[in-house]
Amino acid sequence: MIVFFNDKFLELEEVKISPFDRGFQYADGVYEVIRTYFGKLFRFQDHLERLKNSLDALKINYPKMDILESTIYEIIKKNNFIGDNFSVYIQITRGVSYPRKHSFPKDNTNPTTFISVTPIEKISKQKGIKIIFENDFRWQRCDIKSISLLASVLANQHAVEEGAGEAIWIRDGYLLEGSHTNFWAVKNGEVWTAPLSNLILPGVSRKVIIEVCNNSGIKVHEEPIKQNEINLYDEFFVSGTTSEIIPVTQINDDIIGDGKPGEITKNIHAEFNKYVQSKTWM
Repeated sequence: MIVFFNDKFLELEEVKISPFDRGFQYADGVYEVIRTYFGKLFRFQDHLERLKNSLDALKINYPKMDILESTIYEIIKKNNFIGDNFSVYIQITRGVSYPRKHSFPKDNTNPTTFISVTPIEKISKQKGIKIIFENDFRWQRCDIKSISLLASVLANQHAVEEGAGEAIWIRDGYLLEGSHTNFWAVKNGEVWTAPLSNLILPGVSRKVIIEVCNNSGIKVHEEPIKQNEINLYDEFFVSGTTSEIIPVTQINDDIIGDGKPGEITKNIHAEFNKYVQSKTWM
C-alpha cells in the first residue's frame, strides 16, 4: 500500500517514525478522517476547516494545507484501488524534538505528516445497534480532533465487551456524543443533538444531517439531552464520517420501541442518501 509520509509517497513498510516524534511521546498532534463518494472527497472544505482549527488550537504551524487535496487524490491513483468509496486518514504531529521536554521545541516548523487511504467496505447496520452509557472522563477540549484517543479507545472497547456498537459519553447528567460518533435523539418527529461546545467534536456528518433535516422540514434542536429524560424520546441514532447514520435500537438492557429503527431515523437516512447521490456537494 502506498502512503504519504513527510513529502514522499512510500510503501507503508518503508515509513519510519522517530521515537522522539512528539506524536509518539506526547500524542502531540491532530488527525482528520474524510471519505469519498464516487471517488470524490465529501465535504472536503468542512474537513479542511476542522483540521485547521485543530492545528491552530495546538499551535502547530502547518504550511502545506494547499497540497492536501491533490496529495490525497494522488495516493488513491497510485494504489489502483477497486471501487470509489475510500476512507482517508490524515495525521499531523508537531514533529521530532530532542532532547525530550514538555515545552514546544524552538524550531516548531517541521511537523510530521502521514496520510493513508483505505477502501470502505459496505457493512449495513441499518437493523440498528445497542449502545451503552459511559461516564465522561476525557479532557475539556473534545472539540479538538486530537490523536490522544485513549479514553475513546477504552470506552469503545467496553462497548464491544458489552455486545454494543457504541458508547455514549455522559457528563453532569447530559448525553454528549459517542466514542467516535455524534449522538441524536428523536421526539414527536423532531430531532435533538448536543450543542457545539468544547465537550463535543463538531462532526461534519452532524453538520450535513442538520442541513438535510432543515431542507426536509424536520426541526432540529441543538440542545442538551438529559440522561434522566431519555425515556421521553422515541428514537435514537448515531452518525459519523464512514458510518453515516446508524439507528439505535437498544440502550443498555432496554429495547427502544419495537426494537426496530424508527421512521424519522429512516427518513433522515434516506434524505442523507439523496443528498449524497445528488452530487450537489461536489
